[in-house]
Amino acid sequence: MEKIMNVEEIMAAIPNRYPIYYLDAVTEFEDEKHITAVKNLTMNEDFFQGYFPGEPIMPGTLIVEALAQAGSLLILKSAAFEGKTAYIGGINKANFLEFVRPGDTLFLNFDIQKVKGPVGTAKAWATVEEKVVTECEFTFIVGDKEQKNS
Repeated sequence: MEKIMNVEEIMAAIPNRYPIYYLDAVTEFEDEKHITAVKNLTMNEDFFQGYFPGEPIMPGTLIVEALAQAGSLLILKSAAFEGKTAYIGGINKANFLEFVRPGDTLFLNFDIQKVKGPVGTAKAWATVEEKVVTECEFTFIVGDKEQKNS
């Protein structure tokens, strides 16, 4: 698996930080179209401590969040959206097909389907060992970064 972007490069592009940061690398990137990012899961993840004790699995909502982070990275690193920020406008047709456990490598795929003005749609899916574990559709909104008042 060849890394196109590492953690430092990803963190320079998206605002997410611990404890809600879920990307370890990017392995595929096609400007304004597609990204595949990777999350390596270990028992040290905080959510495994309580979900579920004795049979730890990654919550489906956090898999969707990881997919959204991959999508945000695609949007923020694409030439058409330079200097912008991305927001989730909607999540549709989310299906959770398999458990994700400590030791798994989660591949996070995000394909932009359509963009009209500041709104777009995308298909996203997560795989473990080439098996789809989660799939959904996103509506996203691209906006200007908020200016902080001094």
